[in-house]
Amino acid sequence: MRVVSRFAACAAVALLIAACGGKPGAQAPAAAPGPPLRAMVVKPVQTAAEWRLDGTVEAIDHATVAAQTSGRVAAIYYDVGSYVPAGAVIIRLRATEQHAALLQAKAALLAASARASEAQTRYRRIRDMFDRQVLPKADLDRATAERDAAAAQLSAARAAVASAQEGVAYTEVRAPYAGVVTERLVQVGETVAPGTALMSGVSLQHLRVAVSIPQSVVDAVRGNMQAAIYANGQRIEATHMTVFPVASAPSNTFRAWLDLPENIRGVDPGMLVRVGLVIGRRERLLVPASAIVRRSAVTAVYLVGQDGWTSLQQVRLGEPYEDGFEVLSGLRSGDRVALDPLAAMRRLGPLGPGVDAAQ
Repeated sequence: MRVVSRFAACAAVALLIAACGGKPGAQAPAAAPGPPLRAMVVKPVQTAAEWRLDGTVEAIDHATVAAQTSGRVAAIYYDVGSYVPAGAVIIRLRATEQHAALLQAKAALLAASARASEAQTRYRRIRDMFDRQVLPKADLDRATAERDAAAAQLSAARAAVASAQEGVAYTEVRAPYAGVVTERLVQVGETVAPGTALMSGVSLQHLRVAVSIPQSVVDAVRGNMQAAIYANGQRIEATHMTVFPVASAPSNTFRAWLDLPENIRGVDPGMLVRVGLVIGRRERLLVPASAIVRRSAVTAVYLVGQDGWTSLQQVRLGEPYEDGFEVLSGLRSGDRVALDPLAAMRRLGPLGPGVDAAQ
């Protein structure tokens, strides 16, 4: 009787163990609490295949400002490295002679205006007398010549005033465009003449990247005419591309210019940058920048399981591309990546089935 009871008890324990998965104390994994995490399914994306090489940033607009009138340098308002707004006065010359010439020209204009007015009045009077046949034709001709001469002198006096005003304006040397001063060529107190170089600068509004393309890929580059610049963690699409039709000797490479968007930030003239020239198409695994977690030397993403639990997965990233980064290793096609790392961190746990995926 005791043997039968013991057998029945053992059978009951065996059934209980089988119901729990074969191990005493084992439980089915619970679903993660809260609403489903927003996630994306990683899939290969057709993107441009790029040929990478180095390029140098150049300023499209660069110039040396020269004096347009003679004088002594009275003040210098900007130095090397200074940012100069467009139209700002950068150097001022002593303008005593120019102001004196302007006063003289204005006085001559007043005199010419008075003579022209007098000549016009006399012409009208003589014309009226000639019409009444009081004076001969010779007097009318003389009055007409005097009127025309006075009008010509008035025009010359006005031109002299404009020239004198321009001379005064030349004593204030202004920046032709907004940019940065790269070289100052004069000192305060120096006497300059027309044509004397004063200051050099470059514009930061319009920049381009100069590259040398190997002849082995130049045909593929010309077939696509697309390129991007990689600098300071950002990817910048070139707005226009120019490939020279003649190779440079002795390197047998083709010079190319890649125009950058206006007023681009984080790129300065003289910088060495990476350039990606489009030569075809290829598949890449991309993840958004917002889904990436960086902890010291570790770069990772949160993988979302089927029941909403997450796990941290270390990845190796390539260059930034479009709206995210290319994943070189650590992920496979079909993996679900959390789009909100902060929310995913609160769901760390065992992987299981069921989560909404944002494609």
